[in-house]
Amino acid sequence: MSETPPSRFRHRMGGSLVRRRIAIAVVVGTVAATGIAVVAALSAAAPEPAARGVQSGTEQSGSPTAQSTASAAATSTSVASPSPQVQGNCVRPVGASPVAKVTEVKVGVRVTGYGQEGDTDPLPMAIAATPSGASWLVWLGTNGRVHLGKLDCDDHLIGTPASFAGIDLQDVQADSNGGVLLLTRRGNCHTGPLCGGTSSPCNTMHMIRFDNSGHQVWERQVTNLTSSRGGYDNGARFVWWYQHHGRLASDGKNYAAYFGVAITVQNGACVDIHEGDRMQVVNASGSLVSGHDSFEVGCSHAWTSRTVWDPRTSHFVMVCATDNSCRIARPNPYRTVASGTCDGTLFGGDLVLAKSRGYWTAWSQGGQVRLEHFTDGPSDTTVRTSAKSSHPHLVSNGAGRMLLVWASGSTMAAQVYDSGTAKTVGGQFTIGVKDHNYQALKAYADGSAAYPAAGSSSTSIRIARVMPMTT
Repeated sequence: MSETPPSRFRHRMGGSLVRRRIAIAVVVGTVAATGIAVVAALSAAAPEPAARGVQSGTEQSGSPTAQSTASAAATSTSVASPSPQVQGNCVRPVGASPVAKVTEVKVGVRVTGYGQEGDTDPLPMAIAATPSGASWLVWLGTNGRVHLGKLDCDDHLIGTPASFAGIDLQDVQADSNGGVLLLTRRGNCHTGPLCGGTSSPCNTMHMIRFDNSGHQVWERQVTNLTSSRGGYDNGARFVWWYQHHGRLASDGKNYAAYFGVAITVQNGACVDIHEGDRMQVVNASGSLVSGHDSFEVGCSHAWTSRTVWDPRTSHFVMVCATDNSCRIARPNPYRTVASGTCDGTLFGGDLVLAKSRGYWTAWSQGGQVRLEHFTDGPSDTTVRTSAKSSHPHLVSNGAGRMLLVWASGSTMAAQVYDSGTAKTVGGQFTIGVKDHNYQALKAYADGSAAYPAAGSSSTSIRIARVMPMTT
């Protein structure tokens, strides 16, 4: 649906609901938060039932096993140094300059296409690094299923993929016992009625815990619909047509989900549906836990929400783009990182740990990509890069480095930066896959980074890997 939000908007700030009028169009979307997340072991727990009144969808088809039913063909854009970099079971070539390797993975089922790459369109695919250096690849099928497959060290699909009920994919993270998916499922609206606008399906957001065989261990709803609370009931926090992209991070024991959410507020005899973002934390047994930097509603309106775990401070860190003072901000409470303009061109990118203290985030205004360094408040360093893009990606790229990536025609352009000084390291280079506005690169412990992209057919995915560099 493409409906204008109600003109009267209640905005959560400091624990109170403040009525205000929106005089600008809402442009909402999110990119994956892709900093360094701790991927220590999580203990698998007994399965836990889904929240009441919500479609369970726990049925799976297949699991990654020893015998592969799909194939992959690897092509490299340049030749790397033969020196190895070891991460767990993986040994990857290390070069003095960046090398991008592209592997075509045939997944055997139709993959949701890029579409218009709007902020309310489904995300087609995501990838996660395992402690061994291999990967979990996830993609949204065209059959109402989210598919999960395992990739080896050379980004080849091994075993038979599993699948889970899901109408939209958000993110995947991995640990030594498997990993966690973040996906959307169908929910219920109830009757409302709405104060204005057109009704749209009411859905729910879920974490799905899986083991190393791809089998579901537990699931946990991170929105709050139940059999007695639908999306159109006062106090509901759910997934509507508004942007709801989300990302995961882990502290080694718990998983955090930070995502866009619809917010239902009673307004006399009807309800208004507002938009913001929400951060919820789930422990190793699949239970929601309070604290841990979680919140019911943070930025509002919000888009390009992203998170990272900082082991130096033992906190989850979040940033969003918001039309609350038109800025890149930290939520709950609001703290400005960088001031922008609400002209429809304000977008966040990704969030990574800086070399010593603080964080770097990429963002764009007017098609100009910037890097901002901050700790707990406003940016203390701004870098206007040479990149021209609305949707930059940023990912850690080995010790003391970060990689900025953006769309460049039918491929992607990239530049390595020092994550302390933000000085460029070497020159720009090309990654030979098609960019998606809201998908994320993921960092690997060996210093490589991987990105899932549209394949040569509707049943394949290309994995672009920037190989490790010498320190």
